[in-house]
Amino acid sequence: MFPEIVRIGGVVIYSYGLMLAAAIVVCSVLLSRDAKRALGIEQDAVLDLVFWTMIAGIAGARLFYILLNLPLFIEDPREIIMLQHGGLAFQGGLVLGALCAAWIIRRKGWPFWKMTDLIAPYLALGHAIGRVGCFLNGCCYGRPVDWGIYFPVHEAHLHPTQVYDTVLLTAVFLILKKFQKSGLRDGGTFALYLVFASVERMAVEFFRADHEVLLFGLSIFQYVSIVIFLGGAALWFYLKGSNGSKHLHH
Repeated sequence: MFPEIVRIGGVVIYSYGLMLAAAIVVCSVLLSRDAKRALGIEQDAVLDLVFWTMIAGIAGARLFYILLNLPLFIEDPREIIMLQHGGLAFQGGLVLGALCAAWIIRRKGWPFWKMTDLIAPYLALGHAIGRVGCFLNGCCYGRPVDWGIYFPVHEAHLHPTQVYDTVLLTAVFLILKKFQKSGLRDGGTFALYLVFASVERMAVEFFRADHEVLLFGLSIFQYVSIVIFLGGAALWFYLKGSNGSKHLHH
């Protein structure tokens, strides 16, 4: 669609990178506000968490994408660093980013589940904003359909799966923000994020055309979604059965 927003001399601003940056800035500001209000955590400490989690998340997302498309990168290793062309597999970023965030939260001694509850809605919001970059870049594209949006890079009318993601993930964000205020046990909002986000990805994946279908007509990302869904459901029932405290209202 519009992979380049503007080109000034040798400087190029890519839509994919711009929307990724926008997602990070917006979510960092909102998370900082919530963490200060709910837990008394200073903005600098939250931004430090976001920065290192972002680095780990991008690394994990890129690594997962490279592993899934290894022949392409063996043929042209220079593509490994060409993030402006797209190529971040969100689920890989979620795993490595979550591990990094968990380590930092534990190291700083913050209330673990309360912090993950604050973060969860902004994972959905950041992903929603990032998918706008995918739409403009033409990656993460859908199957051909007569009424679809015309993508010049693919020379075809396709399901705008990036738009589906943006709309559905924004809905997940709004739902999670509502649940935050409903008195769930600590960790409940994060568990619901895992459940809702995995269902969303599972559904949209049926309309995508950029992944190979494996066993039973499902892609690798749908199998990963099943694992994440089960993990979220298990966490939900574990927290429900525990004697943990109620979620902190804010």
